[in-house]
Amino acid sequence: MNIEKGPLKTRFLKFILPSMAAQWIFALYTMIDGMFVARGVSEDALSAVNIASPYINFLFSVSILFAVGTSTIVSIYMGKGEHEQVNRVYTQSLVTLGVIAVIIMAAVFFNLEWVINFLGATDVNRHYVREYILAVLPFSWCFIIAYSFEILVKADGYPGYAVFAIVSGAVMHCGLDYIFVFLCDFGVRGAGLATGISQCALIFIYLKHFLGPKASMRLERFRFSFMEFVRMIKIGASSFLTEFSAGITVFLFNHAILRYIGNDGVISYTIVAYVNTIVIMSMAGIAQGAQPLISFYFGKGEMGTCWRLYRYGLISCTVLAAVTFISSMLGADLLVNIFISADLPELRAYSTEVFRIFSISFLLMGFNIVSGGFFTALEMPKSAFAVTVARGLVTLALALFLCTAVMGGAGIWWAPTVSEIMCLALSAGLMFGFRARERRKSALAQ
Repeated sequence: MNIEKGPLKTRFLKFILPSMAAQWIFALYTMIDGMFVARGVSEDALSAVNIASPYINFLFSVSILFAVGTSTIVSIYMGKGEHEQVNRVYTQSLVTLGVIAVIIMAAVFFNLEWVINFLGATDVNRHYVREYILAVLPFSWCFIIAYSFEILVKADGYPGYAVFAIVSGAVMHCGLDYIFVFLCDFGVRGAGLATGISQCALIFIYLKHFLGPKASMRLERFRFSFMEFVRMIKIGASSFLTEFSAGITVFLFNHAILRYIGNDGVISYTIVAYVNTIVIMSMAGIAQGAQPLISFYFGKGEMGTCWRLYRYGLISCTVLAAVTFISSMLGADLLVNIFISADLPELRAYSTEVFRIFSISFLLMGFNIVSGGFFTALEMPKSAFAVTVARGLVTLALALFLCTAVMGGAGIWWAPTVSEIMCLALSAGLMFGFRARERRKSALAQ
């Protein structure tokens, strides 16, 4: 097994670094689009890409719902040596995702105006939001399948190949953005086309591995198993919400900002949201990268190794949080200046201030994300779901309500930190409870 080669710490790094790189590049997709349209179109077009971004995030989240569930089940079967089950689960997952992708595309196309209104488009940026979504929509299937392949190729023991694929897609994306937005003057539509075409190309890169001799997973005839379908969803639900939490955050904040601050606040938040998404997805990358290893050793019954991997994940997130927070404090001006022109000095100053306040939350989110991923890898969907729902929706909505009630519009920027503190109490309680139960089982076994 390729997954067992080398020291544990080396394998942990080998798996999480490609996963983090993948998350960075996927997070950068809409950020790159934003950079090009901000300079090639207008600041209002920048806010439109941000408003439309939850749809892209939703596509990735649907993919990860099944991909993480499949990856966990496949890794457990690999640990048990049941390779026929591996192929059956792998094939069912891809077929299911293909069907779901077609349903999503049809549903969005026939309800486009409702989707645009739901996302929070305003009279100023409505036509930009429509253009971007229509450009991306035909490629929705590619988003879902490509991201699923990225996770499964790591579960197959080849995280380095995932890095090669996503870097290739990112380079193509940047080149197409420049061609379509600046040279062809396609505007926001060009940014959407660049994103979609680069995702389509990724599928062919991944197929080179999965149709080649090194792949452990093979497509084969299968009989649909509703029980495995439910099992995939139960396992992947928390990862779905972790991934989609960035989109939920953007959605909730856009609506709160439009209510309390106005369109300029959406422009400021667009910049904050880009960095927040990168931080969340980086930490999710650590959790997802460690997941095949944790699931594999859980399948082998080596719980001590699982706990070591969990500890490595927490240490990695702590280092990442510290680096990100310091970088945000020191580099806020530089980042804001990339997106907002010098003709708007007041908007630049305001955006820099709120970005620094928002970045405090980066210090707290790692424990919550890694703990949710650990529960997922051990096939404990209830605990994983509780942490992720709390973090991605419940505590965030509650924090927004409380902070705006006390501080008005200024409270919006403090809400993420308050939300992470509330979720930290929940995830720590669940983790300590689980550890206590494991210790009792170990004592009884002896």
